[in-house]
Amino acid sequence: MATPPIIELSARARDIFRVVVDSYLESGVPVGSKTIARSGINLSPASIRGVMQELEEVGLLAAPHTSAGRMPTEQGLRLFVDGMMHVHEPSAEERAAIEARAGTHGPVEEALAATTAILSGLSACAGLVMVPKREVKLRSIGFVPLSPVQALAVLVSEDGSVENRVLQVPGGMTSSALVEAGNFMTATLGGLTLAEAQGRLERELKGTRAALDGAARELVERGLAVWSEDGERRPVLIVRGQGRLIDAAAAADLERVRDLLDDLEGKQEIASLLDSARAGDSTRIFIGAENKLFALSGSSVIARPFRGLDGQVVGVVGVIGPTRLNYARVVPMVDFTAATLARLMG
Repeated sequence: MATPPIIELSARARDIFRVVVDSYLESGVPVGSKTIARSGINLSPASIRGVMQELEEVGLLAAPHTSAGRMPTEQGLRLFVDGMMHVHEPSAEERAAIEARAGTHGPVEEALAATTAILSGLSACAGLVMVPKREVKLRSIGFVPLSPVQALAVLVSEDGSVENRVLQVPGGMTSSALVEAGNFMTATLGGLTLAEAQGRLERELKGTRAALDGAARELVERGLAVWSEDGERRPVLIVRGQGRLIDAAAAADLERVRDLLDDLEGKQEIASLLDSARAGDSTRIFIGAENKLFALSGSSVIARPFRGLDGQVVGVVGVIGPTRLNYARVVPMVDFTAATLARLMG
């Protein structure tokens, strides 16, 4: 059944529909005629029930078999979000909290993770952010001996981030050879991305300028191979606050929560969904079965892209929660977070 445009509903049908949606999103329970009558609508309970029946017949409301009340369908929520919702801008405290987390010092992934965590807390949903697919530039690489057969490779990026990996070293590798390998890599590859470093290293090792002994040469090749392989596997999605999806209302519907948590485990599918929100400048709202990924769990996703200084989309931030989440509050919160991350990426 096609959802009727909002203009086709009578004034009293719109008023009653709004009260049902607002009450349901706040409480999570079906709304009865007495609740609607107490909201100030000047109709008898019988007249209210008649209007609710009409809204049910056009697919905007549903009546759970365990309750005499009504709740909005996914079609009804879509109509409300697109045509009736009055947004509530984030408070000064909420804006300050988001900006503070986005200003976290250190690697950009840490700032993104911190911002996602605060968005999760403020929205009472799970926070999502697509990590920009950026290439770090190398500042220095060093090797610290751990045992006769192992060394710790330390990579420092130009943004100040530090990563460590344990490597197997060639037999008989001396401490001086480890230093020699690190110095060579820093001098040769500093300022390059991992992809650029791979090509530069191949050329250097083939030329006469790479005066390295066999063991040091092998360690250099092995070290860069590990970093490059890890770079290809860098996570592109950060999820924070899954525990917030299990609230008092969700306890009565644990199967839906299990389905949702299973969905969140499939990060590639979530990343694909967020990637579909990259087009355009507006916030995308996916409600329930509108996206096949959440058809079983009955969940909604609110997502918005954020851009770098060059105007290109570098990532997507959003939240996921039950379809009854507070859209009027969460949508502008996601919008503000996207704008904050855009400044961070600038």
